[in-house]
Amino acid sequence: MEGKADMQVPVHVGIIMDGNGRWAQARGMPRSEGHREGLEVAKSIVLAAERFGVRYLSLYVFSTENWRRAADEVGFLMGLIKRHLRGEFAFYHDNGIRIVHSGDPAGLPPDIVSEIRFIEAETAGFEGLTLNMAINYGGRDEIVRALRRITSRYDGVLPPIDEEAIAASLDRPDLPDPDLIIRTGGEYRLSNFLLWEAAYSEFWFSEKLWPDFTEQDLASAIDDYGQRERRFGGIR
Repeated sequence: MEGKADMQVPVHVGIIMDGNGRWAQARGMPRSEGHREGLEVAKSIVLAAERFGVRYLSLYVFSTENWRRAADEVGFLMGLIKRHLRGEFAFYHDNGIRIVHSGDPAGLPPDIVSEIRFIEAETAGFEGLTLNMAINYGGRDEIVRALRRITSRYDGVLPPIDEEAIAASLDRPDLPDPDLIIRTGGEYRLSNFLLWEAAYSEFWFSEKLWPDFTEQDLASAIDDYGQRERRFGGIR
C-alpha cells in the first residue's frame, strides 16, 4: 500500500479466520497448534490494520456453531481465549487498542466472561484501533437477541420494529457496518458472521489458510477494496 495515500481504506474490516486446523493437520501437528499459530498471526494483522488506517477490526474468534467440535478442541480454544485476553494486555496498552466483544456472554464460561469484561473496561479509553472479538457469536443469534432486547423494554405492548430499532439493539451498535469482509481458507461463505451488518459489505476471499495470511495479503485486500465502486443499491 506504500505510495497510495489516495487509496480508499475501509473504516471497518471483518475477518473470518478460517483454516487453523487444516494448517496444522497438513503439517502432521494437532489442530491446537494451528489455533496457537493463528493467534500470533491475528496479532500481526491487528497491527497492520491499524497502520493501514483501519479504525475497526472484527475478528470471528469462536462461533455459536463451534461448540459442535470435539470437546478437547473446544476446551483448548476456551483456554487460549482466556489466557490471551489478560495475558496480552500489554500488547493492547502499548498499541492503544480498544477491545469490545460481540456474542452471547450467557453461553460462555463465567471465567471467560470475567476476562472479557476486564479487558473491555481496561481498554475503554484507548483511542487507537477498536478490535471487536466475536466470541460465542452467530449472526442469526444476534438478530434474535436484538429482537428480545426491543420487546423487553416494553410492558405487554409490542413496539414498532424497524431497521433502525434492530440496528440499535445489536451487540455493537456503536460500530459502523463493515466495509470489507475477508475470509481465508478457500471457502466462499459468511458462516453466520455479521449477517445484518454485512448487507452491503464488499468481500475478499483468500485461498490461504489463516496461519499463512500475511500483512501483504491484508494490503492486497485493502487495495482491491479501494478500486471498487460502492453503490449501495443505487446508480452513479
